[in-house]
Amino acid sequence: MFDIVLYEPEIPANSGNIIRLCANTGASLHLIEPLGFDMDDKKLRRAGLDYHEWANVCVYGSLADFVDQRKPPRLFALSTKGRKVYSEVGFEPKDAFLFGPESRGLPASVLTTMERDKLLYLPMQPDSRSLNLSNTVSIVLYEAWRQQSFVGALIK
Repeated sequence: MFDIVLYEPEIPANSGNIIRLCANTGASLHLIEPLGFDMDDKKLRRAGLDYHEWANVCVYGSLADFVDQRKPPRLFALSTKGRKVYSEVGFEPKDAFLFGPESRGLPASVLTTMERDKLLYLPMQPDSRSLNLSNTVSIVLYEAWRQQSFVGALIK
């Protein structure tokens, strides 16, 4: 339903957690090279547990390759430099969410190509730098899925 795009992810445990998240929500995970780990990294496997087989994970040589191949109808970037709070957006099926590398976030070369209303942020305390990548992905993905009434989920 949704696409999670990690631009040059660096920490295998974060990506493993996100693989598990995607397997449990039905989202697809797209990794933009270079990766800071090998896909068979022990830490990636450990964090993802046995969810790798249930997740749709694709690797691309560049962000342009992802856009050309997947053709997302709307691409949102999450950044501390965002202009709009993520919860103020009405998300739609097939939206894609772009997240930057853990140590530096999305580069200016990517941010300047984004439409201003597609640059989103999560509110934080004034002196905070950023949230953990896998936590940020979880917050945004669950909000988008909630807006779709958790379609496909087992609701008890």
